[in-house]
Amino acid sequence: MTPEEFRQRGHEIIDWLADYQAKISDYAVQPATQPGDVKAMLPTVPPIEAEGFDRIIADLDSVVLPNISHWQHPRFFGYFPSNSLGSGILGDLVSSGLGVLGLSWQSSPAVTEIEEVTLDWFRQMVGLSPAWFGVINDTASTSTLVALLCAREKTTDFSLARQGLQAEPRPLTIYTSTSAHSSVEKAALLAGFGRENVRMIDVDSNFAMQPAALEGAIDADISAGLTPCAIIAAVGGTATVSIDPVSEIADIARRHGLWFHIDAAMAGNAMILPELRWMWQGVEGADSVVINAHKWLGVPFDCSLYFVRDEPHLLRVMSADPSFLQSQADEKVRNLRNTGIPLGRRFRALKLWFAIREQGVSGLQARLQRDIGLAQDLRAKVEATPDWEVIAPVVLQTVCLVYRPKSVPSHRLDDFTRAWAHAVNVSGRAYITPATAAGHWMVRVSIGAISTDAEDIEAVWRAIQQTADAIVPGFS
Repeated sequence: MTPEEFRQRGHEIIDWLADYQAKISDYAVQPATQPGDVKAMLPTVPPIEAEGFDRIIADLDSVVLPNISHWQHPRFFGYFPSNSLGSGILGDLVSSGLGVLGLSWQSSPAVTEIEEVTLDWFRQMVGLSPAWFGVINDTASTSTLVALLCAREKTTDFSLARQGLQAEPRPLTIYTSTSAHSSVEKAALLAGFGRENVRMIDVDSNFAMQPAALEGAIDADISAGLTPCAIIAAVGGTATVSIDPVSEIADIARRHGLWFHIDAAMAGNAMILPELRWMWQGVEGADSVVINAHKWLGVPFDCSLYFVRDEPHLLRVMSADPSFLQSQADEKVRNLRNTGIPLGRRFRALKLWFAIREQGVSGLQARLQRDIGLAQDLRAKVEATPDWEVIAPVVLQTVCLVYRPKSVPSHRLDDFTRAWAHAVNVSGRAYITPATAAGHWMVRVSIGAISTDAEDIEAVWRAIQQTADAIVPGFS
């Protein structure tokens, strides 16, 4: 593809994306695709000769669009938001077009220095002190893994330089809550702690970790001859957006000398609103924090911001300095390869840099405030309707609800809840996610698509009620 062909096709792709965004609300939110449908549309062998680009673009319309769930749809309320602001999309395009790798400062100086500056902007935006240093990872799963690797090496005085965990005289234990994201347990397993050494701490009626239960578990492990290592708290737990008591947990971590990591993957973005920083009061007592700018803020996936207080410790754990990457600038600069797991990195900072500049902090704040307001509107509708219940505090943009019609016996409520949630999704009218809380199924309506407005909230509430009522007879 010549530069002129690239220019022509690039314009076509941008036009295609702009048209998609303009008409996205016309699509069913979830496709009716069945397993194997897409593969059946594709050749089983690669093309020997080059295909015309017109055919490739045509397949976007015939193969891709009819068979994706439309995450940017104004009635997509599943999971947590994963937005794509136009400015961020363009930043990602520039990153791909430049094709540079951040192997070292010298390999592309702007990759390092724009990331440094943009992450420091974000640090200021969320009210963290200058003691914090931030880098970009791909996802919170990776950021949490890095945090637990740092915790492991702090507790073992750098066992990686010796024989690793296999030589440790006592097993290391990790503490998190039953409201934590599944990535926490996965990171603990990948970091070598072992499933039996992960403690799931009980939560209170608001699904927040109970400090007394946490301290009790730590004391019990010490008495049993184990070595407590790290605590992972949630500011915005996945199922219910629960808020763990950060200050109290920080005090416990300090008393016992444990690494304290905060998973604020979604809710951390809300800290750009000063009035919401009560949610992580005591954050300065943590050792690390993860915030996904690709959740809710509007930056296209993947852009996970990992902040640590002890940068030298992170560098010691993560450094790799092969001779072919060493340069005379190394004593004066930060090499980002030494801040995380991969050796190379894409120019991810561009999409964050573009989005912050194009929106401004005030623009980002306004959209988050809009979504919080919409969530409160939905909460009020649910609470005003007989037999419907909001089962968790609505602190941000997610409403957790359940329907308990009197004609449905209690032992069938879980099956009923999952059935009507599935029916809503299959209808294509909206997308919602069922999840468990306190041992029972409920439904999450997580607001945050860029174009969602009050009419969409009314539409999803209507779809939920009509769909649930229609299947009540089958469960009575």
